[in-house]
Amino acid sequence: PWRALADAGYQQVEPFGFPGGQEMVNVAKDLGLDVHSIHFDWEAAVNPTDDGFSDFRKIIEKAKDTGLSHLVVPYLHDKDRKSLDDYKRVAGNLNKAAVIAKEAEIQLAYHNHSFEFQPMEESTGYDIFVQEFGDEMMFEVDVFWVRAADLDPVSLIKGLSGRISQLHLKDIKKGLKLPIYGGLPKDAFKELGNGMISMEPIIEAAKAAGVVHCHVEQDQSPDPIASIKESVAYLKRL
Repeated sequence: PWRALADAGYQQVEPFGFPGGQEMVNVAKDLGLDVHSIHFDWEAAVNPTDDGFSDFRKIIEKAKDTGLSHLVVPYLHDKDRKSLDDYKRVAGNLNKAAVIAKEAEIQLAYHNHSFEFQPMEESTGYDIFVQEFGDEMMFEVDVFWVRAADLDPVSLIKGLSGRISQLHLKDIKKGLKLPIYGGLPKDAFKELGNGMISMEPIIEAAKAAGVVHCHVEQDQSPDPIASIKESVAYLKRL
């Protein structure tokens, strides 16, 4: 799949699974694809087994050796998001982990889904993260899941100016009844330009907000290679 990405015109990839996914990183680099960011085994940062974050420090060492500059928390298990206090605890741990990462010149960020935006006790988990994350902790904004929560990605990006390290660009099927805070049908995931999200204003807002990297993503597709080609062709037309 990495070769197909390179042939389609992509210049970088963001793999999932680290440190276990080292081979994926090596193959991508061998094909000339840049790998600066990866979604990692996040429990070491979200639920450290000791005050010194020893397991997370091992991941940081491996990331440094691999040449990564970004690590991304890709998800939260149900047990870590049952209340606003859970989100506050997670934010506190991620702030500590982000300081450790920054000492190694690695940026830590949190990747959203839609569940963080679900109203809870007159607030949301995402609001807690916005309030609680320190200067070292950044956001990786997935515009699909922001839209799934029936929110405007452009407004969110503008509100987080200077705090977003990367974006995930992907489109969502037209006609869905939103918000959806849980799982979505496979056909909800669309190629860029084939759904309800206008990407051009998002990219412009991201540039103004200081975002440097964007990653095309499509969780589900009957033909992944055709989908990635269609999405990059759309971006080239903008």
